[in-house]
Amino acid sequence: MRHQRVTRRDFLATGALAGAGLLAAPGLLGRGGARGLFEPQAAHRGWAEADAILARISPPVFPDRVFPVTKYGAAGDGTRDCTAAFRDAIAACAEAGGGQVLVPDGRFLTGAIHLRSRVNLHLSDGATIAFSRHPDHYLPVVFTRWEGVELMNYSALIYAFEQRDVAITGKGTLDGQASDEHWWPWKGSRTLPPEATQMAARARLFDMGARGVPVAKRVFGAGSFLRPNFIQPYRCQNILVDGVTIVNSPMWEIHPVLCRNVTVRNVAVNSHGPNNDGCDPESCRDVLIEGCTFDTGDDCIALKSGRNEDGRRLAVPIENVVIRDCTMKDGHGGVVIGSEVSGGARNIFAERCRMDSPNLDRALRVKTNSVRGGFVEHVYMRDVTVGQVAEAVVTVNLFYEEGDAGKFPPAVREIDVRNVTSGRSQYGLLLRGYAHTPMRDIRVTDCTFDNVANDDVIEGVAGLTLKNVRVNGKLRNEVISR
Repeated sequence: MRHQRVTRRDFLATGALAGAGLLAAPGLLGRGGARGLFEPQAAHRGWAEADAILARISPPVFPDRVFPVTKYGAAGDGTRDCTAAFRDAIAACAEAGGGQVLVPDGRFLTGAIHLRSRVNLHLSDGATIAFSRHPDHYLPVVFTRWEGVELMNYSALIYAFEQRDVAITGKGTLDGQASDEHWWPWKGSRTLPPEATQMAARARLFDMGARGVPVAKRVFGAGSFLRPNFIQPYRCQNILVDGVTIVNSPMWEIHPVLCRNVTVRNVAVNSHGPNNDGCDPESCRDVLIEGCTFDTGDDCIALKSGRNEDGRRLAVPIENVVIRDCTMKDGHGGVVIGSEVSGGARNIFAERCRMDSPNLDRALRVKTNSVRGGFVEHVYMRDVTVGQVAEAVVTVNLFYEEGDAGKFPPAVREIDVRNVTSGRSQYGLLLRGYAHTPMRDIRVTDCTFDNVANDDVIEGVAGLTLKNVRVNGKLRNEVISR
């Protein structure tokens, strides 16, 4: 297995030295780097906190200047490589002080797109950006995260590092061109030998994270088979993804990391490959996800904050997230927290969503274990309609993957579910915690779960309150500790 030699020029060009803690971007992340974004909070105010979060979130506004990619040599014939045209149009827009990089009707083939401050990549209604299937078109490696661990790896298909005021808008389509023959087999495939999949590199990366190997020395990319994410703003502020359709992603679709003030709205995600999560904000603060439709091969929305030692090293939670008016179809979960949540998660609000599919496993899901650790607190869901889910309406599973095999039992507390209705599921509640560190203060109020096949599973819970809850027509008002 070979790796790229990463020169100092490569690091400077990609921002990797700054990302590895060797350089700083003055003024972007505040005093103290990323930690400066996440100050301690006052006493919690429940749903009133969501109003305060929304008051802080403001999508970026761009100058009224337009830079068509066709002016810089792009052709919408689906065959010509437009990578240089996208790069030049973005550079011209940024150097002019910002504006809109316009993708007109047509199918535009490109490699990695790197956005810059004050640039809005706008797709017209009939535009498709088709991303190359050649891995070399996502080199040189950039500073990134892969399943919650920092490294140098392939660029995301659309990437931004330490930028401000960045957007992807319009009603066009972003096509990652992943398939059973391209990108997805790297997860593991009966048609490929193990050495042509991610298995060895994934294990090596997690070992590097566990041993605290400096990020600048965690160089992967070519020969490692770690798939790139689709959209990844990294350590950015003021992000907007609005209106586009995303299909056929190599891996996670929308993955902002260490960002502040993020809006994802009116986006349609339809991608059923392995690990094809719809939207995975990681270690971000002040995030709004609204009006989106998710039809995915993995979690629809998954909130994350780093994995194991790497997550604890950075210690930046995912916090202050509002999810509203979304539709969830296929997926492992509708609103999910974890499993890479070692930095913690708090102040999560979900309301007025519609979830319905025999291939959607859960509505609200928390997944972690005592190897991942972290905390999950102040999670609120209300006014959600579930047609059917394959497993449970609410799942909290602290035995995910490694189970109770570590020294960092997670703290799960303050989960409030109100006015949620479900038409069919195997379980209403599936709560599996630890007897030695039980989850606490779980409240379910004014909910109706019909056609539930099995009794609730409740283990390692100190304080589950059911108030005006109807399960298969039977009213339940009780407090349970098990």
